[in-house]
Amino acid sequence: MNAPPSKYSSPSPPTLDAAARKTNDEVFEALGTSPAGLTEPEAAARLQHFGPNEVAQERKHEWLHRLWVAVRNPLVILLTILATVSYATGDLRAGTVMLLMVVLGVTLRFVQETKANTAAAKLKAMIKVTATVVRDGQVKEIPLQQLVPGDIVKLSAGDMIPGDVRLLAAKDLFLIQGTLTGESLPVEKSEARDLRTNVSTIERTNICFLGTSVESGAATAIIVATGTQTYFGKMASSLAGQQVETAFDKGVKKYVWLMLSFMFVMVPMVFLINGLFKHNWHDAFFFAMAVAVGLTPEMLPMIVSVCLSKGALAMSKKKVIVKKLNSIQNFGAMDVLCTDKTGTLTMDHVILEMHVDVFKNESEAVLRDAYLISHFQTGLKNVLDRAVLKYKELHGELGIDKYKMVDEIPFDFSRRMMSVAIECPNGERQLLTKGAPEAVFAKCTHFENGGEILPMEPILVGDLVQQVNELSEDGFRVLAVATKKLRTQTTFTKADESGLVLTGYLAFLDPPKDSAAKAIEALRQNGVTVKVLTGDNDLVTRKVCSEVGIRAGKILLGSQVENLTDEQLAKEVETTDVFARLSPAHKKRVVQALQSNKHVVGFMGDGINDAPALRAADVGISVDTAVDIAKESADMILLEKNLMVLEEGVLEGRKVFVNILKYIRMGASSNFGNMFSVLGASAWLPFLPMQPIQVLSNNLLYDFSQVPIPTDNVGSAVISKPRPWHMGEISRFIMCIGPISSIFDYTTYALMWFFFKCSNLALVAPLELAARFSNPVDTDHTYAAALFSTGWFVESLMTQTLIVHVIRTNQIPFIQSRASWQLTVTTFAIIGIGAWLPFSPLAQYLGFVPLPWQFWPMLAVTLVCYVGLTQIIKAWMVRKRWI
Repeated sequence: MNAPPSKYSSPSPPTLDAAARKTNDEVFEALGTSPAGLTEPEAAARLQHFGPNEVAQERKHEWLHRLWVAVRNPLVILLTILATVSYATGDLRAGTVMLLMVVLGVTLRFVQETKANTAAAKLKAMIKVTATVVRDGQVKEIPLQQLVPGDIVKLSAGDMIPGDVRLLAAKDLFLIQGTLTGESLPVEKSEARDLRTNVSTIERTNICFLGTSVESGAATAIIVATGTQTYFGKMASSLAGQQVETAFDKGVKKYVWLMLSFMFVMVPMVFLINGLFKHNWHDAFFFAMAVAVGLTPEMLPMIVSVCLSKGALAMSKKKVIVKKLNSIQNFGAMDVLCTDKTGTLTMDHVILEMHVDVFKNESEAVLRDAYLISHFQTGLKNVLDRAVLKYKELHGELGIDKYKMVDEIPFDFSRRMMSVAIECPNGERQLLTKGAPEAVFAKCTHFENGGEILPMEPILVGDLVQQVNELSEDGFRVLAVATKKLRTQTTFTKADESGLVLTGYLAFLDPPKDSAAKAIEALRQNGVTVKVLTGDNDLVTRKVCSEVGIRAGKILLGSQVENLTDEQLAKEVETTDVFARLSPAHKKRVVQALQSNKHVVGFMGDGINDAPALRAADVGISVDTAVDIAKESADMILLEKNLMVLEEGVLEGRKVFVNILKYIRMGASSNFGNMFSVLGASAWLPFLPMQPIQVLSNNLLYDFSQVPIPTDNVGSAVISKPRPWHMGEISRFIMCIGPISSIFDYTTYALMWFFFKCSNLALVAPLELAARFSNPVDTDHTYAAALFSTGWFVESLMTQTLIVHVIRTNQIPFIQSRASWQLTVTTFAIIGIGAWLPFSPLAQYLGFVPLPWQFWPMLAVTLVCYVGLTQIIKAWMVRKRWI
């Protein structure tokens, strides 16, 4: 953009509170504009000075960044370093196997995350909007991004407020600002100066905010703030950025460092023991490197990514779009769901619930009068008028066509009521009035009770007010209805709204969804407590929550949250399920207080007021109709604002976690057991227990057997409760299950050493192998060493591959619980490959020799005993509730 002429200066806009207190002329002066609007050069200068009218958005990551994130994983870096060392020292076979592992893990993760990001990007595409602006005295439509402070804008029903504005003129203006405050009902706005003190900016009656919209009426306004300087924009700016580290992220990181710590302790010991005892530092080094690879959970990123991607696909079929893959597990681990009230528990649609006389008896006359008022008024009908008209459509005719309108007295903010004069079928004329109860009361001299007109004596007024208060306490929005017989005049003024007869009340409510109570009970059965965090008032909130089965006896208000310390709030959130009149900061504090009590917290919201809590939660949930910043802040987006959808998503999240946990349990326990096996063999044997290439081949085959884990079946009992990440549970599993593999490794050592005579380094090879072992370079290349390492290779591969079927379930494998066909096929395929390799053409290159026939029945006994003992120990742990 070229620099505009310097003569066009950009004034410093006043604050919203200051603008609210100024007259229209003072606002024009402060913003350097006029009723004719800015000129195009002035607007261009201000656009360059203030920037485009856009709020902050989350930074988009290109494919190169996603690839870099996949590559910079500590496990990938470690494998790459080891592969490089292998190539540099001449071990091409080991280096190639390690590079194959790197490529496999990085490629799968990159491809799966790219697919998920593409789906999320389509959903997050923003809708371009325009605004009606006055420039150079002409009304025109321009893109929202081009608006600047000082622009004069025209607003009408359905428009989004294009910036933070000060009203200059308004007629019957009602705004929907639930995205900012959580209120379900429209808010009245007017152009009158707001001189009040000690009132928050959001409550100013002549200020409208970016992110809200016009429900009804029309207005002219001047823009005071745009983009990041708006109420909406400041909040969005503080939120845009990277997501906080979740419980799942922390858990995986702890597990990885646990495995790496095993490696950092064990690898130097293996290197030193083999080097000192066998005096071959070259082979000792490569064996130690191979052991390092074997201890590295290099398939973890791939297993996690595929599990999460598969879960994301399953959830998309259930109307849940996953934006951030790692949030799926947190979804399953969630034990507290915080949600707004409007649209989630309620229908987000105000209805007329009651039409009653002054003593709360149902009255058709009150309904008829309310309908006549809503039907005949000429102004734009607000949500309450539409509720009355809709009620009539649902409940039959009231004979409206027999009435005629004579005149009307429009609504205004000072009176807080409106009236219509009608002619009845009998020719009699009446004034019908509806409005705020306290305003209508002041105009009434009598009230009607069962057809009898009684005076509004002071002693009775208290009883009438009590009826209204009781309705309000039940959560209703109440309007009063009054009538008055008229003379034959045809025009009427506000002065005629006197001497009225109070006939009854209208009670409106945003009713609970039919599915809400069922969904909340389903979540409760699945171990998820639902807590309501809303900006709406406590009376309405109490009624709705009580009807859907949420404890509402105790409600904590925003003003109370404000005065509590973090420690006090942490105690209160455990005994409180309903929080009302909360600001965005209050919602975030409640979420953080729950997290401080070790809860995994989900938050569901769709407004700008929900964005801080969405960011703070372990899993943020929004809907596709939410404001953009709420969708930007969320981890998941629902295509339907329904708690039943959430309940299904929670179960999917738990399935994902269970499958990831299977790999972690197997890898951790196997590696822990291998520590004892390798250290013992290194100290005991005069040769390497397994060649480096054999260790790598074993590890690669085992990793391939784990690839189908994301497809595995998950029992309903396992996902009936939240599945949080417990490092203590994994540690107990490692300590109890890990050593079992070492027991059978040592029995295999004994079998090979004593029964098959591998202790005899001069053991003669079969005739067909004689040439291969005729002149061994050292003890590591004798037939005895080859036979020993082949036996241990086959036993190790088969036991750790088969044991997945025990570890994958808390039940009896193959009988009470069966793995998916993909996992079953892969398991037995890898076992078959392990049995084939010693006899295959690859045997010579991998250092294998054929095993005697006696080995196989002994191996079968070993496998049965290993599976049986692991099942016994696992069942004991289940009874102890350790897993």
